[in-house]
Amino acid sequence: MRLLSLLLLTIFIATGCSSQKKADMTATQIEYSAVSRGLYKQIIVQNQTVSVVNSRGGEATESKIDTAKWNKIVAEFGKVNLDSIPNLKAPTEKRFYDGAAIGNLKITQNQKTYETKGFDNGFPPKEIEKLVNLLTDFTKE
Repeated sequence: MRLLSLLLLTIFIATGCSSQKKADMTATQIEYSAVSRGLYKQIIVQNQTVSVVNSRGGEATESKIDTAKWNKIVAEFGKVNLDSIPNLKAPTEKRFYDGAAIGNLKITQNQKTYETKGFDNGFPPKEIEKLVNLLTDFTKE
């Protein structure tokens, strides 16, 4: 009887944890922006929807993210350590002399915001590179 109770409790806890992980992504907003004197891009991903703005004061175009791409975003997001985001080091410094726009990644989850320091657009820190590349793909389509 104890063994059966322990087994049921383990299954119940495991099921609760896996559904909580999925719920966390629905309560998450990922925003990427790239800004310079001549460039403005803002990409916001939330609930399998993407919103893209390509110019200052421009209209946002919103679209649904297909399941395959959404699964890639979720997988890469799962690899990101949110607490380390503010401390990520940019691999290049072209933005200091107008050689690149300033990129920024901001993640809001459970009413807490995690934001990178500025980095060169196109050259994100390696820890978030795949996630940022998936986001910037929306402006190429």
